[in-house]
Amino acid sequence: MSEPLTDALAEVLEPVLGAGVVVANLRRLTGGASRTTWAFDAVTDIRSSLILRTGPPDDVHASMELEATVQQRAAAAGAPVPRILAADSSPAALGNPYLICDAIAGETLVRRIHRALDDAGRSRLLHQCAQALAAIHRADPDGIGLAAGDQLAEWRDRLDEMGDPTAPFEWAFRRLQAHRPPPSRQVLVHGDFRMGNLIVDDEGLAAVLDWELVHLGEVYEDLAWFCIRAWRFGAPEERGAGGLGSVETFLAAYEAAADLTLDRKAFRWWLTVATLRWGVICRYQAERHLSGQTRSVELAAIGRRVSETEWDVLDLLAGGGPR
Repeated sequence: MSEPLTDALAEVLEPVLGAGVVVANLRRLTGGASRTTWAFDAVTDIRSSLILRTGPPDDVHASMELEATVQQRAAAAGAPVPRILAADSSPAALGNPYLICDAIAGETLVRRIHRALDDAGRSRLLHQCAQALAAIHRADPDGIGLAAGDQLAEWRDRLDEMGDPTAPFEWAFRRLQAHRPPPSRQVLVHGDFRMGNLIVDDEGLAAVLDWELVHLGEVYEDLAWFCIRAWRFGAPEERGAGGLGSVETFLAAYEAAADLTLDRKAFRWWLTVATLRWGVICRYQAERHLSGQTRSVELAAIGRRVSETEWDVLDLLAGGGPR
């Protein structure tokens, strides 16, 4: 199966790396819910470790060419991202749209990252994450086809499509709609900035990955998503920002990096939206299993987290949660 892909990859890379490039050691990596990831070596007079991401086009995820453009603009603004070598939204060359970038050494498994960090390492990584988000939000979003949307309405629609709303989620959507804060400036939003989508090495944050949910939105969306319970991976509530440190420390670091003042009430509204979003995702994953679309113990287990998220949402609306 990989031999035709190996030959096609070499043809794709020749305009970038030169004639005679050889693709070696092609292997599929685990992980990646929406797209397939491969690692390989491109051999010319030197050997380069590269990553290939492929996947069919859909209406939810950004195209490969848009992902590439966004990452290049984020890099220009100072965000740590892999160097893009090639991207194409056409399936003609490899059978699916694709993106090829440098492989970045480091760790992505969050529990391993947490175990390896002491207090100073956690603090350093937390500040680097805040600085990376500030850089992403500084990136130029104009003229590349980024779409804006209403996150609250979009996730409400996704829950309604399943035809099985829960009372806590239904009440939360109504409460959030009734107490929506004034909108803030639209920026380039990563859409899934969290532990698990970051590469961490001995120096801290090495790269931000998984840009397929990029869109226009408010800075609070990325900040809040980083701080929901799910992305603490079991760390205590006092380390509510990615399991690294306090939410307030994270927000203050972002304010310093972005040179702006955040509205803490607006952030709390967005934190509740982010938690509710995770709850809808859990319910959707359970539906994939229950409907027979994708029978999976893992999906069923994720569905069990709906009740946990209902509690988190109600707690946030009642004034609880991380501070």
